[in-house]
Amino acid sequence: MTRTALTGEEVLTAAARLVRAHGPGALTMRRLATELGTAVTSIYWHVGNRESLLDALVARTVQEMGAIRPVGATPHARIVSVARALRTALRERPHLIAMVHERGLTERMFWPAQQALVHEAHAAGLRGELAAEAVRAVQFQVVGYVLTERNRERSPQQHPSEGELWDAPGAGDDPALARALAAPADTERLFQVSLDALVGSLLAPGDDVAKAP
Repeated sequence: MTRTALTGEEVLTAAARLVRAHGPGALTMRRLATELGTAVTSIYWHVGNRESLLDALVARTVQEMGAIRPVGATPHARIVSVARALRTALRERPHLIAMVHERGLTERMFWPAQQALVHEAHAAGLRGELAAEAVRAVQFQVVGYVLTERNRERSPQQHPSEGELWDAPGAGDDPALARALAAPADTERLFQVSLDALVGSLLAPGDDVAKAP
């Protein structure tokens, strides 16, 4: 039975769901209409043609990425919270992020997160080049980490695997280290450890400024 009531927001939500699950190639007006239980003409009426729909999805993604807000009681905690939220947002919508990048809106997409990081860098006592360096270091850490995660997830099976290499005799004179490296990487913990170390080192100059007479 064909639906009679439909909103543009519902169309965008369904389209985003298709792209997030299967990539932009899976988004056809016919498939979207089937997903929504409506006629193809209704989709066109609400969002225009497919290119207009993709533009709307990109704009929506940029807007969603702007919703990242810091939480926590200290600048360190709040910067880490922004980084964690940014990683989650990038991980949840890789196909949509790629569409944003293809349309030359990547910097605009990251602008709100950068602003949040600038605010927290200032709160920690960093100014000028030190603050800019901190903001970019955190952003590059997050983006680079996400890219590394995705590359590892999508790479073909390795022969030998990391576990097999470190399980092999003569892999090293630190058995505990070899066992740890033979085990699957805990990406959540590794992200937190590396992020805490990075933010701590970046904010150290700010602490010195705050303590200076």
